[in-house]
Amino acid sequence: MATERETQAPTDRELCGLVKVLSNQIEANIRGRAATLGLTASQGTALCELTRPMTLRELAERMGCEPSNVTFVADRLEEQGYLERHPHPDDRRAKQLVLTPKGTELRRRLLELLSENSPLAPLAPEEQDVLQQLLTRALIR
Repeated sequence: MATERETQAPTDRELCGLVKVLSNQIEANIRGRAATLGLTASQGTALCELTRPMTLRELAERMGCEPSNVTFVADRLEEQGYLERHPHPDDRRAKQLVLTPKGTELRRRLLELLSENSPLAPLAPEEQDVLQQLLTRALIR
């Protein structure tokens, strides 16, 4: 027979706590995998988010930080030969960050490393799909 606690839905606090723990595990995974490639966690996150050419402001939004912080990260990646700044095709005032072939290969290797022992690895693909749908719904306001 189920106890009262077992039949109650988790509280917002409990769910937020679980999301925070998962977030911390994902960040630790990125930090560790990026370090094996000689990158900082911020550089690893930037590489993961650079799915296409984008402005510093777009990358900052995707990384959840200020553009000034992304400028520093982009400068380091550019110095290492992983990305270049190109003129924006539609805005003369803006520059786009574009991965070089060397950066594209590093991104591929990083994503491959991140998929090994990922905090989400215990979930079946169908469960990952459901989780993605639920998190997306929770984020839409």
